[in-house]
Amino acid sequence: MMNRRHIWLAAAALIVTSLLMTACAQSTAPDRDPVMGMYPRNKDGYADISVEQLNELLKSQDVTLVNVHIPYEGEISQTDLFIPFDEIAEHLDKLPAPDAPIVLYCRSGGMSTSAGEELASLGYINVAEVDGGMRAWETAGYELLNH
Repeated sequence: MMNRRHIWLAAAALIVTSLLMTACAQSTAPDRDPVMGMYPRNKDGYADISVEQLNELLKSQDVTLVNVHIPYEGEISQTDLFIPFDEIAEHLDKLPAPDAPIVLYCRSGGMSTSAGEELASLGYINVAEVDGGMRAWETAGYELLNH
């Protein structure tokens, strides 16, 4: 028969075990977490986001916005870097850490998809690509610069 002390010890052990399991799950989560905590990664390891989602990110998050389109055909306001999609691996020194949020875009989405796949294959875990690129941005009523 269990006395009160045994019941309290069992309850305390259960609470400690639960807390440890939660802490362990959280410490291993970055590899499984959605990009920027909001967008799930696709099978290639980066997230696909809409222009509306990009607009919200630019208002509320500190992200590095990278135009990977060649040749230059305009840009989205707040663009931080211009790196050709087919040279992204040669310019990793310009990018933030592999776990920092990076958003890639191009004119229509093809080049940024390629760059997203490349960065994901190189271990970048917080990368998003803008579906439809600058064309979708402009179609949604957002302004392009130098276009």
